[in-house]
Amino acid sequence: MRHTRMVLMGGAAALGLSALSATTSLANGYEQAPMLDPLVADGTLPPLEARLPANPLVFETVNQVGEYGGTMRRAILGGGDQHNIVRVIGHENLVRWSVDWTEIKPNIAESWEVSDDATTFTFKLREGMKWSDGAPFTADDIMFWYEVFSDPRLTPSKHPIYVGPEGPVTVTKIDDATVEFKFASPNGLFIPNMAYGFGYYPVNYPRHYLSQFHADHNPDGIDALIEAEPAATDWISLFTLKAGHMHTPAFWQNPDRPTLHPWKLKNAYGASDRLVAERNPYFWKVDAEGNQLPYFDAITWDQVEDPETILLKAFNGEIDYMNRHLGRPANRAILTDNAERGKYRFFDTNDLPSNGAILMLNLNNADPVKNEVVNNKDFRIGLSHAVNRQEIIDLIYLGSGRAAQTAPQPVSPLYDEEMATQFTEFDPDLANEYLDKVLPEKDDEGFRLGPDGERFQLVFMVADVFGAQFPDVMELVTIYAADVGLDFQIRMSDRARLQELASSAQHDAYIWNCAGGQSDAYTSPECYLPFGTAVYWAPEWAKWGVDPTTGIEPPESIKALFTQYDMVKAAPTSEARKSEMDKLLDLSKDAFLTVGLVQSDPAFGVARNNVKNVPDPLPISGQLWYPSPYVSQMYYEGGKSLP
Repeated sequence: MRHTRMVLMGGAAALGLSALSATTSLANGYEQAPMLDPLVADGTLPPLEARLPANPLVFETVNQVGEYGGTMRRAILGGGDQHNIVRVIGHENLVRWSVDWTEIKPNIAESWEVSDDATTFTFKLREGMKWSDGAPFTADDIMFWYEVFSDPRLTPSKHPIYVGPEGPVTVTKIDDATVEFKFASPNGLFIPNMAYGFGYYPVNYPRHYLSQFHADHNPDGIDALIEAEPAATDWISLFTLKAGHMHTPAFWQNPDRPTLHPWKLKNAYGASDRLVAERNPYFWKVDAEGNQLPYFDAITWDQVEDPETILLKAFNGEIDYMNRHLGRPANRAILTDNAERGKYRFFDTNDLPSNGAILMLNLNNADPVKNEVVNNKDFRIGLSHAVNRQEIIDLIYLGSGRAAQTAPQPVSPLYDEEMATQFTEFDPDLANEYLDKVLPEKDDEGFRLGPDGERFQLVFMVADVFGAQFPDVMELVTIYAADVGLDFQIRMSDRARLQELASSAQHDAYIWNCAGGQSDAYTSPECYLPFGTAVYWAPEWAKWGVDPTTGIEPPESIKALFTQYDMVKAAPTSEARKSEMDKLLDLSKDAFLTVGLVQSDPAFGVARNNVKNVPDPLPISGQLWYPSPYVSQMYYEGGKSLP
């Protein structure tokens, strides 16, 4: 049966949008940004009609058709802030969510078909579509990704959305514009998974460019390329540097890599104090009047040392659009006081994760003593009762949010009050009662001893990112822990380094947030079972879940979670899928795998008064890398620039 769209498993606030078909005909032809006119005139670029695909995507309009020109100014931190770029540029998958988050629509693929048994997914690509350097984008590019995906040298650990119970997906080229993805058993979540987040993998591997770094494709020239790259020791490390995933810094440190995104990097992230992205002249989307997108000519990110500097830049009118690092409750008052000076306004973001601050104990700790203790559910319950969540909310988040575990939010159809509130009562006596079952002995200073007779200590890795105030939260948690005899230490570092350690299980504990607060729990369940690449509380179980020959084999209770998630994916209808998901959440609730602290209220961002077409509220869910689905290619600078 043929599909070009899919209904969302849950609601979202409507934005009053004017929806347009992806096949809308445009009687007046197409127009390009004025900055490209001289390049076409002197022959540097081909005419617009030769740069667009045969059937460009006509994108929805929020308020009005925009105006060309200008630069959107942002700021970025060094070391692991690459999602700051991803969220503004990197969100072009085969399919996408509609702007109001109600259905899945065509994107890079102009249409798709799903077999009746939900095992086979056939995507029809846009004929004549091109990479940012003008090279054709075809099924061969997706097949090159599949080659890399299938090669254990280059992909030793596969992302689970491309792996079914029986093994990895099989991808077949039908013709130059058609590819087929086939699983051995039903996968009802594959299209939603392809619409955002890690669905980006198959369409970010330009074969004509990346094949030069692959020894099998370039046997005669690979040695010279390795020698020319100081950070490469062999062709595998060279390929990893040049073909790094978009959610890693490597992707944004290679400005030579062609892209399908609306803007292309002019320089490398981290190479200078200002990162610049310029319009992609081959971008394949147009607005309702046939104007090639994007509207802004460029985007810049000034690299700064800390979030406080970003705040100051907003006060000074140097930020055109941003919520990352700014939208914390503690900043609202001071941003309000400086709004006239900075000439910006606020917009809300419906960012409702399963929890905004989660204590993730590494249940795959290489230290056998620590591993035994943290895998005892009584220990986690005791820790949960030791934390004064309301004090954290009052002191750190200025009263915004509510005490909760890691669970779907009250607005979600999957909400379970018991799951959200279990063990959240602040009760040091009850905490001691549970902890005494696990670590009954204490040293002379009142700290608990491990089974080995040594003081039991956990080191929490902490990064100060996107306004989450994790360092401040952990300072209080260490005090609460000490009150019940637990020695918690804090190790601060940048996000990239911490995630590298956590992903390889080289840590005791981590504080982070987690998706799955809304209907994205179906596709982003990484805190309900060890599924995904961001399972910082059990990375080795997550590896085993994808490939049982790797990682660490989990106990039967965890295997039951994997089995139940297979039932979720195989469910034939949305009603059956919800029923199976409810069962999964019941199992996860009983396992009590992480200790959630606060479900925060929706965050906010700021936009300069002359930046138009900014949705308010901005819909966000899970791994949707906002401002997707209404992406920043539609934002524009209206009228005369502000001083």
